[in-house]
Amino acid sequence: MSQSRTAIVTGAARGIGAAVAKRLAKDGFAVAVVDLDAASTAETVGAIEAEGGTALGVGADVSDAEQVKAAVAEVAEKLGPPTVLVNNAGILRDNLIFKMTDSDWDAVIGVHLRGSFLMTREVQKHQTEQKYGRIVNLSSTSALGNRGQANYATAKAGLQGFTKTLAIELGKFNVTANAIAPGFIETEMTAATAERVGVPFEDFKKGAAAMIPVGRVGTPDDIAATASFLVSEEAGFVSGQVIYVAGGPRD
Repeated sequence: MSQSRTAIVTGAARGIGAAVAKRLAKDGFAVAVVDLDAASTAETVGAIEAEGGTALGVGADVSDAEQVKAAVAEVAEKLGPPTVLVNNAGILRDNLIFKMTDSDWDAVIGVHLRGSFLMTREVQKHQTEQKYGRIVNLSSTSALGNRGQANYATAKAGLQGFTKTLAIELGKFNVTANAIAPGFIETEMTAATAERVGVPFEDFKKGAAAMIPVGRVGTPDDIAATASFLVSEEAGFVSGQVIYVAGGPRD
C-alpha cells in the first residue's frame, strides 16, 4: 500500500477509544494512542503490542493547540505521517441548563469541538500531502437532544456539521470524513452516569436495553467495528455521513 498506515486515536486510554485503537492495530495500522497523560495510555499500548501490533502512547490535551501540534509531530516522526484520525476524546459535565456553569460548558465544547478541530487541522497537512486520508469523528445520539446535556449535545451536533464540511473541503485530496453516533455503550463513562443518578449500573443497562430495538446495550467493540470500516480503503466512496450505531434508528 502506498499511503502511510499510521492512525491517531484520541481519548484512547480506555472505553471506545481503546477499542478503536486495538481494532485498527489488528487491521494493520501503527496506532498513536493519545490521551491527556501519556502514562494512562500504557494499558492500551501494551495490549496492542502483546498482539504483535505497533503502538505509541502520546500525552496531549487536545484542546491545547501547542500540545496538539507537538503530539502530531511526534507521531509523524516516530510512526510515519498519520493518514487516519479518529477524534474520540471527550468528557462529560452534565447538568440542567439552570445549573450549568460557564466552565461546564467551556470544558465540554473545548475537548469535543475545539479538540477535534485542532487535531484535524494538524493531521490534514499529512493527509493532503499523501493524497489519502480517513477522518472519523465521534458524535452521539445525544446530538438529537438529551436532558441535562446541553453542552454535550451541542458539541456532538456540532461535530456532525464539522464532519460534513471536512468531507466537502478535503474530498479532492482523497480524504473522507465521517461521524459515528453511538447510542448507549457500556463504558466507564456510562457507569459514572449511572452512579451520578444513583442507579446500580446493571439496572441502568437493563433499563437502556429495554428501549433499544435489538434488545441490548452496545459495547466499545461495536463502535470499533464501524470505525474499522470507515477508515478502510473500501469505504472510499462513503464521506460526509453520520452513522448511528445505536441498536435502532436511535437509542
